[in-house]
Amino acid sequence: MPYAWIIWLIIGAIMIAAEVFTTGFVLLWFGVGALVAAALALVGVGSLAVQMIAFLVVSSLLVIASRTIFERFLLRPSAAGQLKTGIETMIGQVGTVVEASHGAMNEGAVKVYGSVWTAYPTEGEEPLSLGEPVRVERVEGNAIYVRRAARRALLFNETT
Repeated sequence: MPYAWIIWLIIGAIMIAAEVFTTGFVLLWFGVGALVAAALALVGVGSLAVQMIAFLVVSSLLVIASRTIFERFLLRPSAAGQLKTGIETMIGQVGTVVEASHGAMNEGAVKVYGSVWTAYPTEGEEPLSLGEPVRVERVEGNAIYVRRAARRALLFNETT
């Protein structure tokens, strides 16, 4: 088929355009696979069967690779299969104490992600001191429980 590359190109363009209207982030990879098959057809490499195999292999590998990458960066390691969103993203982040501990419960304030949170030291921790870096251990309601972090962690993790 001398014009097979045009058909593959149209299929690829349709799939890539359809990706805009879906939430699965899968059609893009099949569109890329169709573009690879179109390139093979354009240069005259292989038959339609070779182009189909290239389409399926490239598409499948890209889907698998993207799922692996997304899972690594978007899922909590402690609860496989759950997307980190909202407050859950704060756990493990480093912030700065902006108000030292006071009162019977050692209540203070910590700045994390540019917001100031009511903070308490976790069990066994000393009261919070102004300016020290702390790591968020858990979130309960509108308060965070923190543990001291190394100064080096503050340089690399805090986003204020």
